[in-house]
Amino acid sequence: MTVTPTDPAQDLAVDTTTAIDESTTVEATADQADFGTDEDLSIPEDIPTADDPSSRANPKDLDGAGFTIDDFASLLSKYDYNFKPGDIVNGTVFALETKGAMIDIGAKTAAFMPLQEVSINRVEGLSDVLQPGEIREFFIMSEENEDGQLSLSVRRIEYQRAWERVRQLQKEDATIYSEVFATNRGGALVRVEGLRGFIPGSHISTRKPKEELVAGFLPLKFLEVDEERNRLVLSHRRALVERKMNRLEVGEVVIGTVRGIKPYGAFIDIGGVSGLLHISEISHEHIETPHSVLNVNDQMKVMIIDLDAERGRISLSTKALEPEPGDMLTDPQKVFDKAEEMAARYKQMLLEQAEEGEEPLSSMMV
Repeated sequence: MTVTPTDPAQDLAVDTTTAIDESTTVEATADQADFGTDEDLSIPEDIPTADDPSSRANPKDLDGAGFTIDDFASLLSKYDYNFKPGDIVNGTVFALETKGAMIDIGAKTAAFMPLQEVSINRVEGLSDVLQPGEIREFFIMSEENEDGQLSLSVRRIEYQRAWERVRQLQKEDATIYSEVFATNRGGALVRVEGLRGFIPGSHISTRKPKEELVAGFLPLKFLEVDEERNRLVLSHRRALVERKMNRLEVGEVVIGTVRGIKPYGAFIDIGGVSGLLHISEISHEHIETPHSVLNVNDQMKVMIIDLDAERGRISLSTKALEPEPGDMLTDPQKVFDKAEEMAARYKQMLLEQAEEGEEPLSSMMV
């Protein structure tokens, strides 16, 4: 067996070359991992641009998305406002102009509210009642005009709600206080919840001339509340009578002053309210005219025989105070002197009638 000798130097050279090749391979791999400068970073020519239709994504099938086109249309319909006259909507004030205000109510065009529709009360300027950015309710008055703009009103809302409050006050038979802003031949004018009200002259109980009532406040009761006819009628007399009635009772003797005489009787002032002494209640004897017995400004004692709060009437009598029939004609002083004694008898009579279930005497006398 023959063995070929090996040169150690040659073997070393071979090993060295192999080591160099392996080192080079490792370094190249590391350079590739570190994105070396030799790599080409330019955009390939075969990538399409945004203008190329082929680059756009194909429409996806929405059947499996859980939200259909119909669902989307239904969602949009919730914000499709169909405004019509008579509706009340929320809006935001965004501009105040000379003749009115511009209001954003979510329509395609800003709505307009004329100055005269700003309030049920008279205002000097828009800024007195509105401020930019303010959010409140508005009443739609009309259809869109040729520019697609709606007309709005706050006055209509206040008007409707004012009548609602007035009807409720009447239902409760409430007494209110209102300022007189004008008078005329028929009576006095006031405002109640912004509505114009009228007090007939026959329902004003005061010694002052009507002209002096302006700017003064009067207690009032409701006589008529009619929104359809735009009629609001009130009574000062009823309010005073009710207040007085709370301190009066049937059968009570009071001192009064004759303020007026009519063919059917005399009006007696009893502590600021007027009661009627009917001609049939002056005496048991027949009387042709009240003037034959009474004079204006006479002071006298009278007895209350009926209190009608609903109509604001107080019925009085001197006949019930006569010790003997006809004393008011022959000796009125005797009637006044024995007034309390006769009134006590009258009250006892009423009590007995009530116990026996009979009709009260007062209802038969009036």
